[in-house]
Amino acid sequence: MNTPGILNPKNVPASRRDFLYGLGASLGSMALTHQWTADASNAFPSSMLPKEPMLPGKAKACILLFMEGGPGHMDTFDPKPELQARHTTQSHRTAGLANGYRFFVGSPFASRKVGQSGLDMSAPWVHLAHPDVADEWCNYRGCQAESLNHPEALFHMNTGSRLGADPALGSWVTYGLGSINQNLPGYVVMTELAAPQGGAGNWSQGFLPATYRGTLLRPTGSPILNLQPPAHKTPEHVRSNLDTLQWLNQQHAREHPDHKLLESRMQDYELAFRMQMEVPEVMTLDGETSATKAMYGLDKPHTATFGRQCLMARRLVENGVRFIQIFSGGWDSHDYLEQGHQSRIASVDQPMAALIRDLKQRGMLDETLVVWTGEFGRTPDNNRRGGVTSLGRGHNIDAMTMMLAGGGFRKGSIVGATDEIGAEATECIHPIRDFHVTLLHLMGLQDHRLTYFHGGRYKQLSQFGGSLIPELLA
Repeated sequence: MNTPGILNPKNVPASRRDFLYGLGASLGSMALTHQWTADASNAFPSSMLPKEPMLPGKAKACILLFMEGGPGHMDTFDPKPELQARHTTQSHRTAGLANGYRFFVGSPFASRKVGQSGLDMSAPWVHLAHPDVADEWCNYRGCQAESLNHPEALFHMNTGSRLGADPALGSWVTYGLGSINQNLPGYVVMTELAAPQGGAGNWSQGFLPATYRGTLLRPTGSPILNLQPPAHKTPEHVRSNLDTLQWLNQQHAREHPDHKLLESRMQDYELAFRMQMEVPEVMTLDGETSATKAMYGLDKPHTATFGRQCLMARRLVENGVRFIQIFSGGWDSHDYLEQGHQSRIASVDQPMAALIRDLKQRGMLDETLVVWTGEFGRTPDNNRRGGVTSLGRGHNIDAMTMMLAGGGFRKGSIVGATDEIGAEATECIHPIRDFHVTLLHLMGLQDHRLTYFHGGRYKQLSQFGGSLIPELLA
């Protein structure tokens, strides 16, 4: 006997189209806007089951803290006394996008050595400068970008391609390693202020199956819009609908065995169903102590959002999520350099320090990569804008800084260098693709073996091959 209102494969409409039309109202409520993955059934085995690493990797997860807009390296972790001496004097540099009269801009912030390692940090970094946190970081100063425009540079750092159509770094990682927790997405994305330029292209699965796409979580309210079904739809009702849809898709799959998109979509449905139970539990902070919440700055307006996201990142890693990316916007500093960077640093300083402490005290830092980076660096000079001498910086692909912690990075060290004014990298110079190769290496993946056949050739994250940066490894 069939339960009223619950569909059964024995009484499905003759037309699959008619059935899906009637089913849409209940399944559409399950937040299937994003592409998620899990073990759909024996007929649709999961592509996200854990996989053996290609080599002994130290890290099992990565938290990527992305400072969108391009932080000024000389204003954060790479001080330049010579640049201070040239402040407001004319610059004859021609590199970059700026033209017309140019002048040097010294940093508005003093800098000092912190920790036993003596890493350089500008004055606004207060919490990160504490010795028990500062000595966990590696400052890499030798990376160079390839695009001066924000969208292309963002795509390049996040996907290995400036075109924005390739799989994101997190997609490649989950493709190579699978997911530890089959009830949660393997790749999670959060945004602090707004979506970055280029939007979802920064966490797209590209030509990989849709199951490897990043899942966007909100920091407040429901983590995923419309995840929960309407009140009148019981879990049993939704489960029965999914079973019926799966039965129909099995019939379709037998007729079209090469239809891989169908398999991915079924896995998405199934994960959405299981996420209804697990996501709220993982994302709620009710179980965290008041001291932990205060450590992340959840009690302060300027740190609450990023702090909550960093705490959520720790909880996601604890629960088996492989790759988490948090975007912090507002770092573009053509004007008002001091006010802009002061505000942005203040919003991320305490949460970043708390994340390192928290991972460390829980014994998780050695198995978790923490990466702080933007899409490119900044110039040591600026152009006169509208006849006004603005204290800001232009875009710079020749020099930038990254901060790296945990998971096999060489902590308490400075790797690479830039020239006396911060215009160009001069030591341990590597393109972004080499950094990608190094990050994959630490997670037990080899770029030249992590490939996917598409467009007539085997493709990889580094596009045409990259090299390991051994100086970054512990």
